[in-house]
Amino acid sequence: MQLEDGAPVYVISVAAELSGLHPQTLRQYDRLGLVSPGRAAGRGRRYSARDIAALREVQRLTADGVNLAGVKRILELELQVDALRSRVQELQQELDGALSSAEVRARQAAYEATRASRRDLVPFARETAALVVWRPEPR
Repeated sequence: MQLEDGAPVYVISVAAELSGLHPQTLRQYDRLGLVSPGRAAGRGRRYSARDIAALREVQRLTADGVNLAGVKRILELELQVDALRSRVQELQQELDGALSSAEVRARQAAYEATRASRRDLVPFARETAALVVWRPEPR
């Protein structure tokens, strides 16, 4: 059985080992709202694979000299960018669907117009039994 990235399964000691951080550091990050794990029934923290990746990102940023307030802002902005990317993708799909529908309607209208103009010529051609050449009016 494959677990989702967001499934809260790791206790704090395992998460600390996987992230390379001290458990007390993980508790501090939770208090600051940097990485907020899920909670078990007994209120114990349960970290997901996504939380572990976020902890590693926090560790990388702080090692590069970014303070915790800056890290929090960076993480918030990354979440916002991800949400905006998802919304742009949704709107692009909507637009593609709308353009396709409009294109189909335009082609159907052109076909009907052509068909109607040909329908008008058929009775005339049968009555005269002559060759009819249809030329559009010059504009």
